[in-house]
Amino acid sequence: MTNNAEQHIFFVDDEPKVCKAVGRTLEQLGSKVSCFARAADCLEQLRSQTCDLLITDVKMPEMDGIELLTEARRIAPWLPVLVITGYGDIPMAVKAVKAGALDFIEKPLDRQSFLSTVESILKRNALADPLLGEPLTKTEMKVLRLLLKGKSNKEIARLLHRHRRTIEDHRNNIYCKLGVDNSVDLVKRAAELGLFKLPENK
Repeated sequence: MTNNAEQHIFFVDDEPKVCKAVGRTLEQLGSKVSCFARAADCLEQLRSQTCDLLITDVKMPEMDGIELLTEARRIAPWLPVLVITGYGDIPMAVKAVKAGALDFIEKPLDRQSFLSTVESILKRNALADPLLGEPLTKTEMKVLRLLLKGKSNKEIARLLHRHRRTIEDHRNNIYCKLGVDNSVDLVKRAAELGLFKLPENK
């Protein structure tokens, strides 16, 4: 089993018994686990604490799992989110995946399968670039906007009065922070973040 001691899991379910049982199960992975009965409480903690994986039920009062997912990704864009769904809620779970959830798991939870899924996400997190998810600096935002306009490193260097090598370094940092390795994925990721509007298909 991988060492997940540094990783923090948030679990959200409006049923206290479920929270307690799943929280205990997740602690077997050696990670820190915080359980919440309300989505709003989870979001509040997300603004001040590091979270490596968010697991949420889909059907909840006040704010459902999809609304929580949408708000959570505004606070932490690269946070992996797993949604838990009952059989009848699968269309809603598919909607959650389209909204950016990593995957959905059906109730009743199969303990071993659930732990394997979580374990694999935590392993992937451990291998991720340390820059991933870091906010872009003001200069990186300027470089990103020019990249999205199709400008080359040379053109950006001239426009920003910087050396071409400096722009290349900024570009590498942008790719690492946004978790992409090519310009096509860069455009898609920027669109997901609301930094760029993709042309609509006619």
